[in-house]
Amino acid sequence: MEAQNDKPNEVSDLIEKEQEIQHLNNPVDISVKPIVKQYLGSVKEVSKDGNRFYFSDGDARVEIRVVSDDIIRVRLAPHGVFLDDFSYAVPEVDQKVTVFKMQEHEDSYTVSTHSVTCKIEKANFHVSFSDNITNLVMVDEANSMHWEENTDFGGYYIFATKKCHPEENFFGLGDKSGNFNLRGRRFENWNTDAYSFGWNQDPLYRTIPFYIGLHNQAAYGIFFDNTFKSYFDFGGEDVNKTSFWADGGELQYYYIHGPHMMDVVKRYASLTGTHPMPPKWTLGYQQCRWSYYPETKVKEIAKQFRDRKIPCDAIYLDIDYMDGYRCFTWNKKYFPDPRRMIKELSDDGFKTVVMIDPGIKVDDDYWVFKEGKEKRYFCRRSDDYYMEGHVWPGRCQFPDFTNPQVREWWGDLYKELVDMGVAGFWNDMNEPAVFGSGTFPNDVRHNYDGFRGSHRKAHNVYGMQMVRSTYEGLKKLMRNKRPFTITRAGYSGMQRYASVWTGDNIATWEHLKIGNIQCQRLSVSGVPFCGTDIGGFSGEPDGELFTRWIQLGTFSPFMRAHSAGDTAEREPWSFGDFFEDINRKFIELRYRLMPYLYSVFWEHHRYGFPILRPLVMLEQENISNSFRQDEFCYGDKLLICPVLEQGAISRKVYLPKGTWYNYWTNEVLVGENEYTVDAKIDSMPMFVRAGSVIPEYPVMQYVDEKAITEVVMNIYSSDYEVNSFMYEDHGDTFAFEQDIYLEKKFTVKGDSQLLRINQLTEGLYTPNYEFYACNVMGVSFQVKKIIVDNKEVTDYYTDDKNCLHFKCNKNFSEIQILSL
Repeated sequence: MEAQNDKPNEVSDLIEKEQEIQHLNNPVDISVKPIVKQYLGSVKEVSKDGNRFYFSDGDARVEIRVVSDDIIRVRLAPHGVFLDDFSYAVPEVDQKVTVFKMQEHEDSYTVSTHSVTCKIEKANFHVSFSDNITNLVMVDEANSMHWEENTDFGGYYIFATKKCHPEENFFGLGDKSGNFNLRGRRFENWNTDAYSFGWNQDPLYRTIPFYIGLHNQAAYGIFFDNTFKSYFDFGGEDVNKTSFWADGGELQYYYIHGPHMMDVVKRYASLTGTHPMPPKWTLGYQQCRWSYYPETKVKEIAKQFRDRKIPCDAIYLDIDYMDGYRCFTWNKKYFPDPRRMIKELSDDGFKTVVMIDPGIKVDDDYWVFKEGKEKRYFCRRSDDYYMEGHVWPGRCQFPDFTNPQVREWWGDLYKELVDMGVAGFWNDMNEPAVFGSGTFPNDVRHNYDGFRGSHRKAHNVYGMQMVRSTYEGLKKLMRNKRPFTITRAGYSGMQRYASVWTGDNIATWEHLKIGNIQCQRLSVSGVPFCGTDIGGFSGEPDGELFTRWIQLGTFSPFMRAHSAGDTAEREPWSFGDFFEDINRKFIELRYRLMPYLYSVFWEHHRYGFPILRPLVMLEQENISNSFRQDEFCYGDKLLICPVLEQGAISRKVYLPKGTWYNYWTNEVLVGENEYTVDAKIDSMPMFVRAGSVIPEYPVMQYVDEKAITEVVMNIYSSDYEVNSFMYEDHGDTFAFEQDIYLEKKFTVKGDSQLLRINQLTEGLYTPNYEFYACNVMGVSFQVKKIIVDNKEVTDYYTDDKNCLHFKCNKNFSEIQILSL
């Protein structure tokens, strides 16, 4: 330690001596000055260019860009020159704007739309945002926007600081580990292979620099679109300040107006995109392990699912299916005839999903390496050496996925696998991860779609661009079939190309809690198709933990069990008959609810709604909801209350305002109250919002195993009007883009004498079934008559749970249930 402490003094002495020599030779003082923070001065110049307004202090410039009525972008150029306006996250910046204007005031300028006003103070360049009734939402702290010169790499470290209000809370940033509320914490964004990560560990696999602030019952969003290593502090260092900063690039952020959290999330989705409609089978249960091999093992697992009548749609092949871990190859010892195996699995209703990593083995006899080398598609370092590192195949080189030509080449490499019948692709290790060093060195160069950059700039988008090339290649190769892709790493906007899982977790109760929070956080951060490794990747769950995880996974958009090869196998039957029966029950529940789950996905894809909705999003005016993190809604109709404590036989739940039905018993409960409810191991508390219409399919062993002859419609009575949606299409094509879909809107409203259900439809798709089997819960009167489109239904009955049963045509316009 002494030598390390002495070293700075030696350097200091040398610098002082050099400065003395320079001063003697040159009367001008050219001594080395310490790098200091540089701040904006007062506003001296103002100009306008369309929807962009420029403010300058004579050197630095700030751009205020009106993106839409509810979104305003702020950019800072420290010496007046902006960087190229390019973003992987935001394909198109400008949206529809109705009216906007700039006004000068005595001490400020304002740029206003119908919804929001951005105020720039003349004296100090402070920027604040308020809604159109002057409710101040976000305000700069003193010396907010500033920068420091980066003498090592060029460019600047850039910073922004905002006031953190006393009761302000924060949400988002993707799948950060820890409490759902971010208040009081500091975070780093640098995509990292975080094997067996822990509570509050940071950074993790993904970078989503978007957060939601909530105070005075009003929400707003900040999207800091900067791909360099970035940081956020939510009152951690100073309880009165919220800050975000980055090691390079540009200070560029979008202010996204609310005032509701749902508005913020939808508007963020309008910037960065929504997830494409997935193939319907991907919403089924999926089974994975590192690794299932040889072929006989894969076939045995598939047979067990079918023999035990446990639904499953996909079986995964991890890296051991490859020849020496070489991507796009097969180990013929383990899989002598993969095409035949994949077809046999497909004939039994199983899709095959395989892993593809970015590391390409350095081997001149390996065709993928040979092509990439000849075309100079691999990443190179600053002195033109190839970037090399060790991963699973040994010494590897890595494609530059920020090069459009490389992306097109990589997408075409999937052709043989697609032709064999592989249905899905899993891009792993793409942080990028490198054994020993962790990731690429900073000096690796990237094309960055012609905008050039080092790995400092491209690191956080590398995985996103890899899975983008995969998705776009598959979309071309699979023609009119929807691709299914998964990525471990990514950046904002990755949802346009892939689903995600939360990475290499551990078989502990703590990780069950972490995964529940992570999926909610991802959902409100614009990444809807997410899940965890059910049961934990490493470690050994017991039957209770695995079963509770299956129950939570039933209501994760992406439902996949996965485990490491050095652990005991963990299929739904691995813990004995007792737990197997419960696991089967919940997996079957997922398949019964498939039309609801699929419809919720459509609401995300078309309208930008998140799939998982935390309690604070449902009822943000209740400050206590900012700290509730166990419960969530799947869509807006099902409230899910997972059991996260070992040995629990009951749990407390909070029901938001309104009326709710216990899914299992149909008991009616009043919202804005806490209840203690049963939660034995064979159950999980679930509630349905009054007025909901929840469609169900018959249980199937895989999606589309059977032709649907009728759809069950579970209708929950309400004395206030409630809308529900059901979406249908072919399930695996893009025909919906030509309006070959069916979107149904149901409206339910009742009183003491009449319950009315209306249906409106949109689209050109025609399902094969003709009838609904209606189950109406909670009718508050004795039913005397049912009229469907002016025709009386005579065949109906009410069971001992006060559930009314009857059938009607799928094309009905109005159902009236009367007491008269």
